[in-house]
Amino acid sequence: MTNGPSTMRLYRRSFTLLPLLKHITRHRPSNCRQTDALAVSHRLQPFRGLSTDGSAPQPRICANSVEVLGHVYPRDDTTNVTAKILSKVGCQLHNRPHHPLWLIKERIKDHFYRSYVGRSGNPRFSVHDNLSPVVTVEQNFDSLLIPPDHPSRKKGDNYYLNRAHMLRAHTSAHQKELVSSGLDCFLMAGDVYRRDEIDSSHYPVFHQMEGVRLFSNHELFAKVENGEDLSLFDRAGQRTPQKQETHTLEAVKLLEFDLKQTLARLMRHLFGEDLEIRWVDCYFPFTHPSFEMEVRFQGDWLEVLGCGVMEQELVNSAGAANKIGWAFGLGLERLAMVLFGIPDIRLFWSEDERFLKQFCLSDICQSVTFQALSKYPPLFNDISFWLPSDGYTENDFYDLLRSIGGDLVEKVTLVDSFIHPKTKRVSHCYRIVYRHMERTLTQEEVRIIHEAIEQAAEKELGVQGRY
Repeated sequence: MTNGPSTMRLYRRSFTLLPLLKHITRHRPSNCRQTDALAVSHRLQPFRGLSTDGSAPQPRICANSVEVLGHVYPRDDTTNVTAKILSKVGCQLHNRPHHPLWLIKERIKDHFYRSYVGRSGNPRFSVHDNLSPVVTVEQNFDSLLIPPDHPSRKKGDNYYLNRAHMLRAHTSAHQKELVSSGLDCFLMAGDVYRRDEIDSSHYPVFHQMEGVRLFSNHELFAKVENGEDLSLFDRAGQRTPQKQETHTLEAVKLLEFDLKQTLARLMRHLFGEDLEIRWVDCYFPFTHPSFEMEVRFQGDWLEVLGCGVMEQELVNSAGAANKIGWAFGLGLERLAMVLFGIPDIRLFWSEDERFLKQFCLSDICQSVTFQALSKYPPLFNDISFWLPSDGYTENDFYDLLRSIGGDLVEKVTLVDSFIHPKTKRVSHCYRIVYRHMERTLTQEEVRIIHEAIEQAAEKELGVQGRY
């Protein structure tokens, strides 16, 4: 999508279509509450937290600014956040009692609280689950050592308020500030935002939970014979696949053992003691060495989390240069879909009591399997158009679909691509699957939405229809 005036028209269109489509779909769950910022601690910036009193104004996209969580951000040529996405900010499904995402989060919290206790009898890990999803670009990328030219920074993959601010793409955006506040062991949960494809397992808003633990020299080697003679740091070391240049190999191996043991215990707590686990080497800009955990579930290997030894440069910049640490991150939706048998990620946003009441348990560890609601029939509609000569990305098209069709759009598939032999122009044909989660849609209802998508695609994306 191009920026400037055409982008502004798209935002206005998403508002003007609301009355037309209001009878078809909910654009905002009824319990969503906008929130003011509160401080997490005296060491953190006061903008970081979210209150729960519902007093903050609703987000708005204006001609020259974006208003969200009580703050105004000037728009520029980087702004690409949509009204549909902003309507999700502040919903905090992970903090809504008896929601399946809350249930997974609470099970993880309970495990860490029970398993890791300090000398005073208090839990070692603090929990932070109400930090603002609006972060700076520095927090989201630079603080995690993600290079300026890294593809993860692309507008096509993220929601920017402007050049300096965005909706966080991962909860790791808060690592540096939490470590800087003096925390050594913490869990962090929250909503994250990424522009992505449309199907049953992808949604532009999802929820992550991550953990960080730092160790001093004494803490890491306390149980090692002659541990007082060992050191965390190698002042003249070299980076290898096994360790960073500043770390000793014995420190990294102990840290890696502690990390993998901690996560294996967590997953066996969630899936059962007989769970098969394997580790796969991988790459993240903010950890080295880095690993992904896969678990054997219903006959298949399923990736459930990423983790690794935190880059020492990140730890040093947060004011903890005398310590080394590990970090992990996992997706709450993925765990909930697997553990509870939830087939479609859109269900997490449902207000249907038939869905929600299934997770009203007397004990958070009580077993529960989702019982499918009536499966309403899908409706299929195709849309074909010639692409503009430049500036078109599929994520722009997906965002337009979400802004107009909302959660009625179940899946979008590129079914055909054609290059004109003479003009070399490219056309795409997409198949859009519409399905309501709570009732049967009519073709007349879908036609209203589909025609609005066709018109908006021409005006906002610069395509030419072949309807």
